[in-house]
Amino acid sequence: MSNAPVDNSRRRFLTIATSVVGGVGVAGAAVPFIASWNPSAKAKAAGADVEVDISKVEPGQLLRVEWRSKPVWIVRRTPELLAELGKHEDLLKDPASEEPQQPEFAKNQYRSLKEEYLVLVGICTHLGCSPQHLKDGAFEEQVEGVPDGFFCPCHGSKFDMAGRVFSGVPAPLNLVVPPYMYIDDNNILIGTQEGAA
Repeated sequence: MSNAPVDNSRRRFLTIATSVVGGVGVAGAAVPFIASWNPSAKAKAAGADVEVDISKVEPGQLLRVEWRSKPVWIVRRTPELLAELGKHEDLLKDPASEEPQQPEFAKNQYRSLKEEYLVLVGICTHLGCSPQHLKDGAFEEQVEGVPDGFFCPCHGSKFDMAGRVFSGVPAPLNLVVPPYMYIDDNNILIGTQEGAA
């Protein structure tokens, strides 16, 4: 056993230096690891809002866009189509859009911010097929007296020109209205609702 004096200051310095180097190493390894939790640029783009120019959409025309890897339909409804919406409410499961799968502004007969333009996610609420847009009387083969609507060929669900589901079909809910807002008279932003935080 040696009785030499112990140099505590050197031991303290080595302990602190080792701790600092270890801390820097842990931080150096943690930063890329934590950064890997952030979504990729592709994932961010897939969830991004979509701006759509509606200035060239003709009355009666359906425009298809993609938002969050889903088809979104924008339909410019004619005055005749709008008038038809009130004539078949007794045939619908949820004519007042009471079910909570859409924004508050969609709880009306037109299910839209502006009566003329309908914005819907084009996916059937039954099993996720994409319904067909039947117009100019073609929908009457599905529902007598209703000239225009959406028909899902997978299991026969039927929706009117407000995306409201008819009774007696497999789809349990109306078609989904995505959050959207008007930037101006000619442009819609899908993915953001005005006033939403």
